Amino acid sequence: MKVYVGNLPFSTTDEQLREMFASFGETSEVTIIKDKFSGRSKGFGFVTFDNDGAAKKAVSEMNGKEVEGRELKVSEAKPMDPDRPRPQRRFNNRDRF
Repeated sequence: MKVYVGNLPFSTTDEQLREMFASFGETSEVTIIKDKFSGRSKGFGFVTFDNDGAAKKAVSEMNGKEVEGRELKVSEAKPMDPDRPRPQRRFNNRDRF
């Protein structure tokens, strides 16, 4: 089961995220989502657990937990809906043609 972890401190690494969730059970994949141009964390990531029970326990115990002054948002990951409208990007005057 894949778990979404949001509102992460931007300094969090994949390894730190793995350590945060290691006590709940075996994980097969841990990924912090990064901006493709700057390489900077976008403040969220995913943890894939081998056992659904461990994932559910992690969601219930980690959701709302404070890490470096930020309250984590942890839930079961949902597949991305390609039909969902994307938010419009904001541009300043320099970026307009």
